Amino acid sequence: MNPGDTAWVLASAALVMLMTPGLAFFYGGMVGGKSVLNMLMMNFICLGVLSTLWLLYGYSEAFGDDTFHGLVGGMGHTLLRMTQGTVSGPAGHQIPTMAFVMFQLMFAVITTALITGAIAGRTRFWAWLVFTVLWATVVYFPVAHWVFSASGFTNSDANGKSSDVGGWIVNRLGAFDFAGGTAVHINAGAAALAVALVIGKRHGWPRSISRPHNVPFTLLGASLLWFGWYGFNAGSALTAGDLAALAFTNTTIATGAASLAWIIVEQIRDGKPTTIGASSGAVAGLVAITPACGFVGTIGALAIGIAAGVCCALAVSLKYTFGYDDSLDVVGVHLVGGLVGTLLIGFFADASVNPGGGNGLFYGGGITQLERQIVAAVAVMAYSFLATLILALIVHKIFGFRVDHEAEATGIDESEHAESAYDSSFPAASLSATPAQPRVPPPPPQRRQPVPQPRPTPRPRDQYW
Repeated sequence: MNPGDTAWVLASAALVMLMTPGLAFFYGGMVGGKSVLNMLMMNFICLGVLSTLWLLYGYSEAFGDDTFHGLVGGMGHTLLRMTQGTVSGPAGHQIPTMAFVMFQLMFAVITTALITGAIAGRTRFWAWLVFTVLWATVVYFPVAHWVFSASGFTNSDANGKSSDVGGWIVNRLGAFDFAGGTAVHINAGAAALAVALVIGKRHGWPRSISRPHNVPFTLLGASLLWFGWYGFNAGSALTAGDLAALAFTNTTIATGAASLAWIIVEQIRDGKPTTIGASSGAVAGLVAITPACGFVGTIGALAIGIAAGVCCALAVSLKYTFGYDDSLDVVGVHLVGGLVGTLLIGFFADASVNPGGGNGLFYGGGITQLERQIVAAVAVMAYSFLATLILALIVHKIFGFRVDHEAEATGIDESEHAESAYDSSFPAASLSATPAQPRVPPPPPQRRQPVPQPRPTPRPRDQYW
């Protein structure tokens, strides 16, 4: 086993874990002040739910021995049994299987949490928790098997013997997805659209909707996502070497370019660049470069970032055209951004930067790789949308996915959690330890009145004679 690679993968797992609270702040700042706790809770609880499912059967379903034509893994690793061996990285480097298990767990957590942005401000907490269990089991774990479970790549035992655990997209189709453009972003974006259609529009949308209550929260969340994304992308190399450095560099280039492209679109369209636009553009760039960061050069990363910034900035307005209420633009950023990055691999893939990859159309590889990318993107999008639509309808009919109108209008923090994010019971003057007192002008000077003197008593007249 390689200690340096092991340390890098463990650190990357911690970085990806940080993305979930970062996402909570990114989404939380954009909702109303009386619904922010519900948004934070729906994201945070994914850590608890997915960690439990991953132990019970999630890892086995995603990375167990293939059981049916590359569609789902077997149950040989339930309760994380038989995970004491190693995982093979590039150049034959080995890391402990348990490090890989924890790294991939964080992918499952953040993917599920992404869906919450589409249904912000109108979702029952316990219904969301039930949906999380069902969606991870039926949708995410199988799709992760399709995309991430490469044959002979994981689950080597102590003697180096490896079992065939191949998913159909990565092995049979041969589509490229370095860190999860299909399994994470297209998957979550299609699911978000399905859930938003089932739950329905917010009352008053689009004429009257709550404004973002804390834009600095959103910028903080975007910054944490950017920071954690280095573990997401560069950590997927599973080695602290050239490939990780390439993914790190491409992530930075594409993200910066996308943020700039988004605010330029805002300036042309609306006349002003916005903080939320810059934050959303950065996330769009992170999404788009995720599948491509280990297969393209720096010029390809720049082109992907610009394309993502422009396309996603324009795509967020599609909800008004088609009439679906995607509260925080999960479809416009993650579904569209994931499609942009996945498809552009077919144009910009460069085998000279990654010998394990191939060449795209612009590098002499023909149209073959682009066709593979299209099949992978469409398959994941269609399966995720249809399966999620069925699961959301079941949860909605049995538990009621949506809060009542009164709770939605007044904010759902009180109705769902009996809490409020901000205490407004004290008057404003009491918030200061030494409140400023109003200056009272001095009274005007009083004119001094003369003291009246008593008149002298007249003497008797005969006294003068």
